[in-house]
Amino acid sequence: KAVVSTQSTGAMIKTVSGIRGQVKRALSTPAGSFRASFEDKIKMSDIVFLRCWVNVDIPKFYAPVLNLLSAEKTWSGMRTVAELRRANGETIPVNQDSLYKDIERKPVAFRPLVVPRNLQKSLPFKTKPKVQKKRKKELYLTKRAVVMEPGERRLTTLMQQLLTAQKDSDKKKLEKKKREREKHSQEVAKIEAKKSSKAKQERKKFYQKNAKKDNMEMD
Repeated sequence: KAVVSTQSTGAMIKTVSGIRGQVKRALSTPAGSFRASFEDKIKMSDIVFLRCWVNVDIPKFYAPVLNLLSAEKTWSGMRTVAELRRANGETIPVNQDSLYKDIERKPVAFRPLVVPRNLQKSLPFKTKPKVQKKRKKELYLTKRAVVMEPGERRLTTLMQQLLTAQKDSDKKKLEKKKREREKHSQEVAKIEAKKSSKAKQERKKFYQKNAKKDNMEMD
């Protein structure tokens, strides 16, 4: 088992539900165990498949045919299974256990997180669970229905319209700033390209001038 897990390092594995993974490395104990990573969380009930190939020694069979050159030529080789089924009009047997079936996974209801009381005491107040007990009687504020008057309704509608207009204005300003920034960056790139070309020409002239001076001194 340990040898197989070591040889399968880096091999691709896959669960029945289609979650893919990879064998990372073999563990020392227990024998045959390994560490693997998956692209999603798997369950203990998932079946993981590893497609691997094993060398199988095929037994060799040698049966010489000595009557092929005879005048009768009545010899014929053994028919294959497909030829026999075709001659007898039989179909290929289907094993029902080998057929692929739709996998139905029941939704799992995870238990709520329960923090022990000893741990709650050591936690800061902002991270402590704030769970209020259910009240037997509803409060007055929860019972009454909030109905806005016509004036309040108009004010609420007006505030919503103002907020919508403000968001639209902010969005347009951001788009305008983005366009201006892109335009500025393009202009800066053009100026830098002109500067680099001008500097290149000046260097070329300088080197040509120095080359002429060197040639005149050598003459």
